[in-house]
Order: sequence, then C-alpha cells, then structure tokens
Amino acid sequence: MSSSPPLNAPQREAVHYLDGPCLVLAGAGSGKTRVITHKIAHLIQKAGYTANQIAALTFTNKAAKEMQERAATLLEGKTGKGLTVCTFHSLGVQILRREAAHLELKPQFSILDSDDAFGIVQDLSATTDRKLVRNIQNQISLWKNTLVDPDAAVHHASGDDELQAARIYRSYVATLRAYQAVDFDDLIGRVVELFSKHEDVRYRWQSRLRYILVDEVQDTNACQYALLRHLTGARAAFTAVGDDDQAIYAWRGATIDNLKNLNDDYPGIKLIKLEQNYRSTGRILSAANALIANNPKLFEKKLWSEHGPGDPITISAMNDEEHEAESVAIRLSAHKFERRTKFSDYAVLYRGNHQARILEQAMRKEKIPYILSGGQSFFDRAEIRDLCAWLRLMANQDDDPAFIRAITTPKRGVGAATLEALGGYAGQRKVSLFAAACEGSFAGRVQARQLEPITEFTGFINRMEWRAAREPAGQVLDDLVRAIGYEAWLFDSQDERAAQNKWQNVLEFTAWIKKKAEEDGKTLMEMTQLVALMNMLEGRDAEPDSVRLSTLHAAKGLEFPHVFLVGVEEGLLPHKGSDDDDIAGLGARIEEERRLMYVGVTRAQRSLQITWCKKRKRGREADARDPSRFIGELGLESAAPAEPGEVMTPQDRFAGLKALLNKPRGV
Repeated sequence: MSSSPPLNAPQREAVHYLDGPCLVLAGAGSGKTRVITHKIAHLIQKAGYTANQIAALTFTNKAAKEMQERAATLLEGKTGKGLTVCTFHSLGVQILRREAAHLELKPQFSILDSDDAFGIVQDLSATTDRKLVRNIQNQISLWKNTLVDPDAAVHHASGDDELQAARIYRSYVATLRAYQAVDFDDLIGRVVELFSKHEDVRYRWQSRLRYILVDEVQDTNACQYALLRHLTGARAAFTAVGDDDQAIYAWRGATIDNLKNLNDDYPGIKLIKLEQNYRSTGRILSAANALIANNPKLFEKKLWSEHGPGDPITISAMNDEEHEAESVAIRLSAHKFERRTKFSDYAVLYRGNHQARILEQAMRKEKIPYILSGGQSFFDRAEIRDLCAWLRLMANQDDDPAFIRAITTPKRGVGAATLEALGGYAGQRKVSLFAAACEGSFAGRVQARQLEPITEFTGFINRMEWRAAREPAGQVLDDLVRAIGYEAWLFDSQDERAAQNKWQNVLEFTAWIKKKAEEDGKTLMEMTQLVALMNMLEGRDAEPDSVRLSTLHAAKGLEFPHVFLVGVEEGLLPHKGSDDDDIAGLGARIEEERRLMYVGVTRAQRSLQITWCKKRKRGREADARDPSRFIGELGLESAAPAEPGEVMTPQDRFAGLKALLNKPRGV
C-alpha cells in the first residue's frame, strides 16, 4: 500500500461504506480522487470484488489516466488487471462495439468528430452561414444530452428557427444511421437506447460491472444519469462523488438536478461530506465559503483547512484591460522575484477566451513564459504557424514538417505528386526533404516543370537564411512576408473579415519580433531560434516552468500556489446573459456564474489577487464597468476595491526590483 498520509474520518467512512448507494459530497481540494482510488483498492482487497467487476467513470482522459495510475500504486501485483477506469464516452464505445448488432450497427461503425458532423448539418441546412450551422449543431447536441428525440423536438419546437433545427435533427439522425455512424453524443445516447429496449443486454452489463464509481456527478447530463441508473439497476451498488458548488456546465446540458435526483431515486442513499480542504489557506476558504453561501443549497457544507490564515486577498481596480494585463504581468514578475518562486506556481484566470489575447501580449512584453488552456494560443493560430514554418526552416533546413508547410503555404506550384516523389527520394537517401531537393540526382525523378518551383523555393530559403544572420531583423522579416505574398494569399483564400483578423495577427507577430530584436540586439536568425523554442513549449502540459493562462472552465480540477483572477466585473463575471432571460432563468444563470467564481477562488493555494476594470472596450467604444457583485460577497475585511497606482515605467520597475534585492527571502 502507498505511504501517503492516512485518510481522515469522513474519507475513511466513504471508502468503507458498502451497504448501499453512497453520495460523497466532496468540497474543493478535499481529496475526492484519493477517496475513489482507495475505494477501488478496498473493494478488491477487502470486499471480495475482482477488478473486472468495477468501473470508475470520469469526464476527461486526463482525470481517468491519473485515477488509473493512482489506483495501480495502491493495488498489489496483478489484482488491478481488468479494472475499467475511463470516461463515460469510452465506456459507451466499449458497450456499442460489443452490442452493435442490437442497434443494427456493424461492429466497426464510424465515429464522427465535430467537423464531420458539422459538414452533415451544413449540407442538411443548405446554408453557408457557419455560425447558424454551429448553433443548430449545438442545439442537436443539447437535445441528445437531454434525451429529447427528433419527433419530440419537432412537436415541442417554439418558433420557426427551433422547428427548422428540429427537422434538421430528424434528417441528421437518419443520415447517421444510413452511414452506419455515430457522433460523440451517441456514444452514450445509443447505449441508453440499447439498455432501454433490450432488458437482457442491460442485465448482462449489470452482472458484469457490479460496482460503479462516478466522479464529478454534478457535471452529468440527463443522458449520463440515465446510463448510471441502467448500469446500477436494482442492486444500486455505486458511489457518486461530486460538489453542487462546482456545477458549472449547464450550458452543455449538465444539470445540478442530478444530485437532487439521487436523493429522490435512491431514498436510502448514504450522504458523506468531505469538508477538510488540503489545498488553500484560511482566508481563501473563508472568502469562498462567504461567496457560495449566497446560492441556495442542496446540501450544507463549509470548507476548513489547517494551513493557517495565509496572505490577504487583494482587490484592485484597473483603468482598462491594457492596464490590467500590464499590471498583472508586472506584479507577477515582482511577486516571483520576491518569493523566489517558479513561473509554474502562477495562474491567470478569466471568464472568456477573448480576454487571453491582451494577457498574452503583456506576458510576451515582460518575457514571461506561459501556456494557454481553454482557448487557442497566439502561437497556435494557423497564420502564426505558417510564418513560423518559414522561420523554422531558415533556422534548420532539416525540419521536414516546416519544409512541407512553407512550400505549400502559400502555394508555390508544388503539387502532392511532386512532394510524394521528393519524400520517396529523401527516404531512400536518408536525408531531409530540403537536402534531397538540392541534390542533382533528384532532378531525374521529376519533370522540369515540377523541379522548377522546388529549385526556386530552396534558393529563396538559402538567400533569406544568409540575410537573416547578417542584416537588420525588421527589414529581412518584412521582405520575407512580402516576397511570399502572404497578405494577398490570405485575402484570396479567406472571406474578408477572417482575412483581416489573420493579417492583423501577422502584423502583431512581426511587430513583436522586430521590437524584441531591436531591444535585444538580435538578428532574425537568433530571433527565429527563440520563436521556434517558444512555439515548441506552448501548449504542453508537461512544460516545467510557465505561467498558466486559463479560462475558469478549463481551470476546474487544477490548483496553483498563486492565482490572479482578472476581469471580475458586472457583465463579464457574472457574464451578461440573454435579454430574453425570465426571472427564474436569470436567477439560475447568476447562481452558475457564482459557482464559476467559486471555482476560480478555490484554485488558489496561498495567494489570490483579484482585478476589475473601470472601462472595457466593446467594439470601438469603451464601456464603463462596475465591480462584480461577487467581490462584495467574498466577505473581505475591506470589500472596497483598492485604487491602483500609475502604470510603472521601466525605471520605476528597475528601482523596485533593486529594492527587493535588499529584502530577506520570502516564503
């Protein structure tokens, strides 16, 4: 067994309870994964279950992998062989593959991804309006997740738009069945259909999976809850772990009502509360408890910790989002310097993906490495990756992926057949594509008209590489972008608005490189190596020392020593909903937004800094903003937001850092 600290009393009770269904109400940071993995070990080692009779269901592959690894360390020898630890959707695939014939599916049915499904919906919609198609696709997904079939959707449709979507839903389902295909939602929905129609199949799976553990039960939708009920049956041998205060996915069909349904559907269910938090300091937990107390409660609970009071929570008003982003970057740098911490100790959390861009700019300006969660990183955008391919190839001619991307974007008259011939020749010669293209003997493999654009391309790269090591970076970069015709290609291949946005990103990227090269006295070749490194480090979960920029939704389940929570304003957090919200709908939305704020607060282990803006851009205008109601609900000693000082100049910053050098080391 593991040498980790012993379970506390409620954790131990949750692990050992086997007299019926069990609901473990696990507050943030209270050790819910530990309870699930220890219960798996207890079931196998003490309660007479074999591993293949147990299934633990989660929502992400990452959570499933972590649970699997932690369970394996608790189990000895081969006792864990056959254990099922996976997502709801993965279990659905396993069941559908085995029972396909009962649903008139071939065992090797196709699973459509979101893009495949989008194409079918677009064809059925007979429109090129991508936003409309995406809305219909999302509506179909919601119908499936709430167990509304096409006929019911048509029957209950309100208004012409919903009726049109419902009719497309009917055709979409028929098309998938004709294709012998399922989409992502069907991986659970069709299993529920299977178990509803075929009692013998349902009993077979109930006999096979004799104990079920469910993680994050508050995030289940109606379809997933129905699957749980079918699998557990009359025996009801299951443990559900969740937290009503962290239910933040109503927008994708999850319903907090499932926690209430557990009480109604299983009247004798055992309720166990995990309230000891192993993550955060007393001040952070006190603020979190005060905030969430404003929501109506399904179950009363109050988090507590033995970590002491910790740092005060700070609230700062910023002039606008640029001021906010710059201030966060500067404060983060100073805090890291003063506390002798790592970049990976920090997270900057926000409500919406659109807030990331200006934060990314501020991080790059302050030379702070970062990774992005819950949205697309600046370096992940196609147009930036296109230009990076050209730069990477100039820095390293053996970079085959960069060669392929550069020679085809923008197109340079080199077709797939030519690239295939080049690839075959390079494979035989065991050299890079660039080296192969420059060898005289390759010329005999292709026709002259195929060879010409390749020769022109390699010659151009060689010339730019020579210049990039010697001439001013800005001039060489401008000449590169102009010579490859990237702007014209964008406007030829995209609609005008998309092209404008992409070209703006290119200009921002090139301006950043030019400015940094000038400040640091670097050539474009040296800058290219830096950009290639930044690009490789972006988006890797294992990157050892980077600040995490993340939406609040994507941060759920994570924790960080130091958290900046930005944009805590009315209209942003809580998010402004639809003007059509009725009183009940408005109330439910505010409650979910409050839970989202609670998730943000409880990500912090040791320090929490909250910011809001007095003005924020909306299109070309700047709207006045008010601090979020949630700030007042934190119950801090001084709820009035502190006024910020002026934005620091580089000289001020240097003086401040110099002063910090004379201070003793922080903790």
